[in-house]
Order: sequence, then C-alpha cells, then structure tokens
Amino acid sequence: MHQSSAHIPTTETASAQQKVMRKVFRRLIWFLFLCFVLSFLDRINIGFAGLTMMGDLGLTSTQFGIATTVFYIAYIACGIPSNIVLARVGARKWIGSLMIAWGLASTATLFATDANSLYLLRALVGITEAGFLPGILLYLTFWFPTAYRARANAMFMVAMPFTAGFGSAISGQILSMNGTWGMHGWQWLFLLEGMPSVIMGFAVFYYLNDKPYQARWLDSEEKYHLQQALAADISSQGNAAQEKTVSLMREMLSPTVLLFSLVYFCLVNTLAMIAVWTPLIIKSISAADSSNSTIGFLATIPQICTIIGMIIWGLHSDRTQERKWHLVLPMLLAATGWIFAAYAGNSLGQLLGVCMAATGSYTAMSIFWTTPDHALSFKARAIGIAIINAVGNIGSAVNPLVVGWLRDLTQSFTAGIGYAAALLVVGSLLVFLLPIPEPAKDTAFKSR
Repeated sequence: MHQSSAHIPTTETASAQQKVMRKVFRRLIWFLFLCFVLSFLDRINIGFAGLTMMGDLGLTSTQFGIATTVFYIAYIACGIPSNIVLARVGARKWIGSLMIAWGLASTATLFATDANSLYLLRALVGITEAGFLPGILLYLTFWFPTAYRARANAMFMVAMPFTAGFGSAISGQILSMNGTWGMHGWQWLFLLEGMPSVIMGFAVFYYLNDKPYQARWLDSEEKYHLQQALAADISSQGNAAQEKTVSLMREMLSPTVLLFSLVYFCLVNTLAMIAVWTPLIIKSISAADSSNSTIGFLATIPQICTIIGMIIWGLHSDRTQERKWHLVLPMLLAATGWIFAAYAGNSLGQLLGVCMAATGSYTAMSIFWTTPDHALSFKARAIGIAIINAVGNIGSAVNPLVVGWLRDLTQSFTAGIGYAAALLVVGSLLVFLLPIPEPAKDTAFKSR
C-alpha cells in the first residue's frame, strides 16, 4: 500500500531515525537474545538429557516423545492468556516473572523418577514458558518499525540455533559429570541450565522498559523520532482495518489468522524435529562408538550454518523489503535438507541435510514473524500473535509423538523425517495465499 506523503520522512528525519534505531538495537537485542538463549535452552535440553535419561528412567522413545508433547500442550494452552496479561501489566514485570518461574520448573526436572513424574514436570515448564516468545514478538513491534523487523527478528531468534549449538557442546560435557556427588549427568544438566533463567528473570525487572516513552536511555528527540516511525507503521498497516469495523473476536477467527496459523504449524513441525531429535539423529548417523561429547560437537555444525544464514537472509529481506519469497525459499531448502538427511548414502551427506534443514527452517521462522502484523489491526496484535504461535505450536506437540512412534515402529528416523519434509512443502504453498503486502519502497526511512 502506497504511503501518503504525510508519512514520508525527510532525509534529515530519516537519518535521525536510523541513528535512534542503532541505539535501540544496541540496548535491546543483546539482552533479549540472552533471555531467549536461556528460554530455548530450558526447552530443548531434554533432547540431550534423553541420551542417558531414557536408560536411567526406563523410558521408551514413545514415552520420551510424550514428555515433550505434554510440554507443548501446556505451552499451547497458556500462550494466549499469558500475552493478554503481558499487554495489561507490561513486558518488564511479566517476562521477568515468567523467567523466574520456568527456571525453577526446569531445574526441578532433575527430580523426575519415572515417565509420569517427567510428564508433570515438563507440563510445569510449558505452563511457565508459554508467554515468553509470543510476548517478546509483541514487544519487538513496540520498538522496531517494519523496515527493521526482519533484522531484529533474525538477531533475536538467532538465539535458537546459537543455543542448539552452544547447548549441544556444553550439554555433552555436562552429561560427562555423571556420578558426581551421586547425581546422574542429566540431573546436572537440568540444574546447571535451569538456574541461570531465575537469575536473568530478576535482571529483567531492572533492565527493560515497556514502551519507548519510558526509556531513560533515550533523549526526548530520539523518543520523538522513534514514536513517529512506529506511528507511521500503524497508520499504513491499519488503514484497511479503519475503513471497516470488525470485532476483535471475528478478526481472531478470520481465514487470515487461520492461514498464518497453518503455515506456522507446518514450519514448527520441523523446528521441533531439530530441537528435540537432532542429538539422536546425529547419533544414528555417526560412528557407533561416538561419545556424547563427539555427538555434541557434531550437533553444533548445523547451528553454525543456521546463524550465518539467518543474519544474511534477514538483512537481505530488509534491504529488498520483500517477505514472501524470503519465506518460501528457506522452507523449501529445509524440505530438501530433510530428504538428504533421510536418503543420502553416507554420513557426510546426511549431516549436510541436517545443516540445510536447520538453516532453512530457522531462517524462515525469523522472516515469518515479520508478516502477521501487516494483516492484523493494532488492537488485535497481542492476541493474534499469541493465537498464531499457539496453533502453530500444536506442531511442536504432535511432532515428538509422531516421530517417536514412527521410530519405535520402523527402528529408523526416515519416516519421521519424511513427515517433516512433506509439511514444509505444504506450508510453502500456503504462503502464497497469505496477505503479505510489499512494503512501500519510496520512504526515506529504510533499513541500512
């Protein structure tokens, strides 16, 4: 949609806006990145814990998959109410409280003694962590105009592959502490990777501001330029909604929200595949006598590729101001990667496939979250993002159960990998039905 001249800043104003955006990036992104590292680590460390936990607790692959499914059922159920609370009380108080709560719940997983106790503890982690990602995605829209959103999303979400890589390396080492002070290695894993979230939760209370006008680290002129850019975004994206009054409930149940949710469901299946099963997939394609530390090292390789891909692709999407093909292409890359992982005749080809799948899926996720706010009115943004995230994450609940069952049935990951690849192809086709407009290219306020 073409912006009116009233919303096109002068070159001088654009320069001031770019300057304040650099300041916002420096202030917020590293901190939110670190918070997400801890969040994602507490979500996926069960994948590495499973290397020894399954044997210690006598769990089958299906039971282990159910534990992750239970986490996501709780996560899905609590995501929407959590974002409603965040919109009312503010990110600072709510995100800080969530981090303390899920850090304690994740740490408590070390007390699991059988399948049922593991299910209960993982449900607690899901309940307490549910509001973090949709809450931060909403929070980013309060601080970053559309022209900078892909880069901001990529630099924030790069925490996922970074954590998967860093977590793989450190988790393999922590598992080697097996027997120290009478504790299993997986118990040390939950203890040492859960408590940092509690500490960071207290830091959130002192560091974050809910909105730009509250930021003491911005002067009055910087606040003005940032708020003008954000207001122009709301105006340009909200014109259609202003022309036709639609109830909040009707907008939430619209075909548009359903389509975004379906695309995210297809994408999240493969994200769950990478997060939960990568250590075991790497183990299945590596030498039979490979140690947990070696598996941990190999599992970092796909994540390094992903970090590079996310940053480069996010920058390219902002510079070209194009979203649709920047979403479709990495989804197809991920699908192709899974085919390589399943059918390549050698370990190197399979590892390359995992690298392609990880790079494509995480890159697609960072681009995906630049698009829903274009189709949602400002009043519906908080609940809309939460609904899309919740419905999409049904894929996270379904994938471990399906893949675990298929692995027990076939004694191989091939069928589960094919399931993830097929959904990516379906999701990439659905992207073409999404109402993703091309952002105006005639504004002076563009990403540099």
